Amino acid sequence: MKAGALLMAAAGLLAARAAAADTPICPDRPGKGTGTCTVPAGKWQVETGLVDWARDRSGGIDSDFITIGSSLIKYGVSERADIELGITPLETLRVHGVGVHDSHSSFGDILVRAKYRLTDEDAPVAVALDPFVKLPTADRLLGNRKVEAGLTVPASAALGKSPLTLALTTEADWRADLDGHGHHAAMSETAGLGLAASSRLTLSAELWGQWDWNPGGTITQYSADGSVAFLIGNDVQIDGGANFGLNRATPDVELYAGISKLF
Repeated sequence: MKAGALLMAAAGLLAARAAAADTPICPDRPGKGTGTCTVPAGKWQVETGLVDWARDRSGGIDSDFITIGSSLIKYGVSERADIELGITPLETLRVHGVGVHDSHSSFGDILVRAKYRLTDEDAPVAVALDPFVKLPTADRLLGNRKVEAGLTVPASAALGKSPLTLALTTEADWRADLDGHGHHAAMSETAGLGLAASSRLTLSAELWGQWDWNPGGTITQYSADGSVAFLIGNDVQIDGGANFGLNRATPDVELYAGISKLF
């Protein structure tokens, strides 16, 4: 009986590992929302924005902001939690217009995050907590040289037996004042609808809003966004997307493409 019990336990463990191996990668990208899933314990995951380009035109001046290789490196510390490090090797701001031509590049700021899933994997509504700290490693022309922090709370739910998933991401931030003499509150909300077009192809649409209560004046931004993600095997995902600003304070258009890999 003991030998039989041991064999059954071993078989169960192998089956669980096989099921885990069959679980597709679940990155936060694409889109502005954050997923509720975490990296499996003992696994590494890298989510990289190969290129991200945003353009804004105001007063006859065009501004292009480009990031190359912006990555989120994750490690699963338990079945419900992972730790994450966000780095941007290169970001460039180009400003051009009548009589104005300027360009500057720098290493970006660093993000330190830790995500914890509050609900079971098979829960009808999934919820997670994702606190983060921003470390000021970009230079003064592209960063504010201030430590900032925030808390992201993502939630998602499948809509019945349909291929649709509703996702909400609420974020509260503690940001540096524009004059550099203090901090203030800010928040953002992302509402997204994902369509599983096939077992490997997902299409998503989002509405995003951000409210930054800087003492010098509140800054409000809105955008309508769309993205596509495709699984290559179970451990690689490629993606792309476009964001469109809905008011003057938001960049007119943003295009991006990236890849994620589970190790």
